[in-house]
Amino acid sequence: MTKALVVGYSGQLGHELIKVLKLDDLFKKSIEELIMTDSSMLDITCKNLVLKYILKIQPDIIINCAAYTKVDQAEDDYEKAFQVNSLGPRNLAIAAEAIGAKLIHISTDYVFDGKGVLVNGEKVPYREYDTTNPINVYGKTKLLGEEYVREFCSKYFIIRTSWLYGEKGNNFVKTIIGAAKDKGKLQVVDDQLGNPTYAGDLAERILKLALTDEYGLYHCTGKGICSWYDFAKKIIEYTEIPCEIEAVTSDNYKRKAQRPSYSCLDNMMLRSTIGDDMREWQDALYDFIKNRLML
Repeated sequence: MTKALVVGYSGQLGHELIKVLKLDDLFKKSIEELIMTDSSMLDITCKNLVLKYILKIQPDIIINCAAYTKVDQAEDDYEKAFQVNSLGPRNLAIAAEAIGAKLIHISTDYVFDGKGVLVNGEKVPYREYDTTNPINVYGKTKLLGEEYVREFCSKYFIIRTSWLYGEKGNNFVKTIIGAAKDKGKLQVVDDQLGNPTYAGDLAERILKLALTDEYGLYHCTGKGICSWYDFAKKIIEYTEIPCEIEAVTSDNYKRKAQRPSYSCLDNMMLRSTIGDDMREWQDALYDFIKNRLML
């Protein structure tokens, strides 16, 4: 009997994972027992607690969705970000290795500096082998978490994603919808490029990988590239909220943490293993707004 543990189940991605695990017939048959924890139930920053818990429940698969994601706040609260984003994955990796479990760890596009990779004079999305160089505390702590997973666990999947949105919690889609309804006119930056990703699509790929032994580092995002401005325009178009959107530069917003201007990812490893059937970001967004989001 295959037993899966989802760490950080109450967050945006964890919510989608639980939903897929409970509703999809393939995963219901493949994973017979599901255990869910959040920070109130398991403090992943404490190695002894993690080891004790993992040794007791003996999961076959551990999926780590827990993360400190407050990018600006991390610049000041760097110790907390380090504990959750770096030590937490380390502790889970040590525990997974102790019982021979698979570990799926979720990481981020912010491990890159945003300068991009030039091919024939043009920027192309980052591939898994490209050099990382995070430019903020959040990205640095997430990268160290990746390194700890590699160092301490032999059966690992590290999955980098970007611009995530879903039904639960706060995200860009919900923020734009709320602001559009409230203000009727918005300014959104158009000089940061990335890949919007629906958490439900990511959850399905995570579970597909978890049932294989195709271990390694993955990028998994929605297909296609856009700016935050482009993303916002589509949100307004699909929701049909009367709102004017103006494109501005990042200089209009003074934030503590620097953001990468180009953090687009290429799902090369996904294509080479289970197949990259992630949807175009516009299609996923349309489906989310029309069929899954309660406006």
